[in-house]
This record gives sequence, structure tokens and C-alpha cells, in this order.
Amino acid sequence: MSDEIKTSQQLWTGNFYNEGIGSHDGLFDKLREECGVFGVFGHPESASLSYYGLHALQHRGQESAGICVANGESFSYYRNMGLVKEVFNNDNLTTLVGPSAIGHVRYSTSGESKLANAQPLVFKYRGGDLAIATNGNLHNAGEVKKELESQGSIFQTTSDTEVIAHLIARSKHDDIVLAVKEALLKVEGAYAFLFQTKDKLIAARDPHGLRPFVMGRLGNAYLFASETCAFDAVGGTYYRDVEPGELLVLDMSTNVLVEDRFSPIKQRAICAMEYIYFARPDSDIDEINIHSARKRMGRQLALESFVDADVVTGVPDSSISAAIGFAEQTGIPYELGLIKNRYTGRTFIQPSQELREQGVKMKLSAVRSIVAGKRVVMIDDSIVRGTTSLRIVNLLREAGATEVHVRISSPPFKNPCFYGIDTPDRKELIAAQKSIEEIRQAINADSLHFLSHDGLLNAIGRPNGEFNRGHCTACFDNRYPTKITDEAEVGCGCD
Repeated sequence: MSDEIKTSQQLWTGNFYNEGIGSHDGLFDKLREECGVFGVFGHPESASLSYYGLHALQHRGQESAGICVANGESFSYYRNMGLVKEVFNNDNLTTLVGPSAIGHVRYSTSGESKLANAQPLVFKYRGGDLAIATNGNLHNAGEVKKELESQGSIFQTTSDTEVIAHLIARSKHDDIVLAVKEALLKVEGAYAFLFQTKDKLIAARDPHGLRPFVMGRLGNAYLFASETCAFDAVGGTYYRDVEPGELLVLDMSTNVLVEDRFSPIKQRAICAMEYIYFARPDSDIDEINIHSARKRMGRQLALESFVDADVVTGVPDSSISAAIGFAEQTGIPYELGLIKNRYTGRTFIQPSQELREQGVKMKLSAVRSIVAGKRVVMIDDSIVRGTTSLRIVNLLREAGATEVHVRISSPPFKNPCFYGIDTPDRKELIAAQKSIEEIRQAINADSLHFLSHDGLLNAIGRPNGEFNRGHCTACFDNRYPTKITDEAEVGCGCD
């Protein structure tokens, strides 16, 4: 077997090119979204609502999707590998009947990409049926799992979410709410959990509020989601954010929301990358609109690093808002200098090594008539390894750009994330190894500037009454809001 064939086969494990690729995607050097959760309580069409809600959250995970429905007496659920529209159809959705549902879209930051790890995970224990869906990462899951295994637990998946199920099953409490509280106090990390029994739905958010989690209403029904854009998709309205350390309980016997806690709020630290890159522009996080925040990042970037140029363009899609803000601040025209091909996802065709080396051309095209003979300011949200930035700069140069000035709407990404974002080891992060001038040379740009740390926080616009304005910026400044275990340091939670 040739080296070329070996390489191509190592890039994915399933039938589709983007199925099971994990962190081995050789085409695109971008951070990977975590996961997305969606929940419904008190609506007869809970499965259909979950389908549309998950579709709106598809950007948070494309490997697998699943929905579990409870009717007061039993569960019905379906999950599979692939996109939401590929996993679900009228035949399997009509089998999911009940007023309560939890759903999930997954990108594996911890655990393998395979059906056994697709969520919601469903278990049977002494209290009956239990389903769990989560967005985030438990950075002490490894040590807790070892302890449970030493006590006789047998794990069926490689997902750290299963650890919570074992802790609940082993709890001395028969009451599910007390058992969930006890389990959550034994794990550390970033998470938004949805727990479901045959007659209850429980929502919980980590004590630091690292991962976004919101509650909405649709008539008398309650909705839960990773982002507010999911409420718009089902005709619901935003009600409020789930607070850090909060435990919300809904029971079919009362249909009353019980607001409880399993932990006090600790140092608030919502992930800054949600504002920079992950969340959809039409979502609000902590009542701050993502598109507006990104525009302010672009404006601040222009104030910090003006350059005389002819056009401003953004790398689709997450950088468009920042590019508009940069253009508005400088007066340099914003143009669609880069176009994204939205149909490069799941394919049975395995690209050749030559195409893989030029892989960015499968996803992005430069508009020659816009950039030829022009000095271009290219706005992007981050630089991870630097490989994609080099490809895009060269793409613009090949299209005739006379100068390419790169502006990044975040500080240099220097440290791995242990809270649910799939990041490379520190040694693979270009900003951890090179100076800004060395990065500029590596990506073949005429100039390069990153948004300052203070500029980022000012642009997001959250109040200044908390440490770091209530954000986690560890990927930029190495200040992690929780203690990171040695095991997490080694594995990074990104298996």
C-alpha cells in the first residue's frame, strides 16, 4: 500500500469523509465546536420541535444526532451518525411520542466518534430509565472513571458523559434530583446537562458558566438550548440564561418549574470563543448579540491596527461580522472577496493527496474581480496551526491581490482548552511557538495583527464587575478558571 493511500485512510474511519475524523481532519485548520443540546418539556410535539431545534444547532456538531422522548411511563429514542437531516425522517420521528424530549448534536472532543458515543446516552438503573445529553467536557472524568472501575463499574462507551450516569446509579439517594446533585459535585469542568427520566426533565450548568445554556418558552412549554437561535427555529422565545451552578427541575405531575442549586456560583468564566467563533451570529449569550459583539471586535481591531488598503474581506462565515465592523470603522469598502462552498461536507469520494494539500480550494474561492490588483485586508477569527491562514493568503495572492494584510479578531491562541473545545496540543499551536512576526512570515502575509486581550473584552461588552469580565480566556492567557489535573494536561480531553 502506498504512503498516499495510507494517509488518506487515516483521515477518517467511516463511510463519509467528515464522519469520524475527530481531530485528524487534514483539510481545515479550525477549532472544532463542542456539542449542542436542546430540550422540550410540556409540548405534545416535543420530538418535532427537537428536530428543528437541533437543526438550528447543527454548527455545534456534525458527527451524530439523537433525540430521546419520555411520555410519563417509558422512553422512545433514536440516534445515529450524521447530520440532523440525515439521521431523522418522518418514519423514525413519528415513533418518538411524548411531551418531554432531549436532543443532541455531537462533535467528539472526548471519546471516539462512533454510534455508541452518540447522545443522548440512555441507561437503565434501579430508578428506571435515564437519558443524558451534554455540551462540554469533564476534565476530571479520567480519574473519576478509574475510581469507579476499581469499585466494579463497567463502562460501555468512551464518552466522559457516562461517568455521570455511573455516579447517579451508585448514589445513596433514591431521589433522582438528589442523586444528580451528588454526582455533579464530584465532577469538574464545563458543561450544560439535560437529564431525563420517564416523568422528569432536569437542566444543570457548571458553576463557572463556561458553556452557554439558555431557557425559553413556547406557550406553556419550556425549552432549553445551547443557543437562543434554536428558540427562533421553533417559534419560541428566550426567557433567561440558566445560571452557573443552577439545577432546574420539571415534573409531569406538577408541570411547575422548580429552581434549585447544586453549587453556588464560582468565578464566572463564560467561554470567550463562543463570542469570537462558535455561536451563531443570530444568537445571544448572556443577552449580548453575537453579531453585534463581533462587529465591535472588528471596529476595535481597526482602531488598534489600521492599515491603508483597498478592500476588506472576511473569511466566511464566522469572520464576516468582524470584517464589516473593521470596514465601517476604517471607511475601507467591505467586499465578498472570499466565497464559501457550502456543499463540501459528507462525501464518499476520498480526495487525492494533491487535492488534500490544496484542500482549502474545496471550501473557499477568491473572487478575482474583487481582489485582483487590490491591497486586501483579510479578517479571520483565529489562527490555530497557521496552515489554513497560509492557504487563504496564497489563494488571495493567486487571485491577483497585490498585498494581503491579515487581522485576527482575537488574541493569539496559545494554550489548549480543557473545557469542551477540540484544540491541538500546545506544541502544535503556532502562537505558542512563534512570535507574531514569525507567524506573519509563516502565513505569507504583508502584515499581521491580533486583537488585544482588553480590546476583546471591551468589544464583547459584558460588565466590568467580575474577574476578567466574567470570561474564560485561558486559551489566550493561560489563566484557567478551574484546577487542571495532570491527566487532563496530558490528554487535553481531545481524544
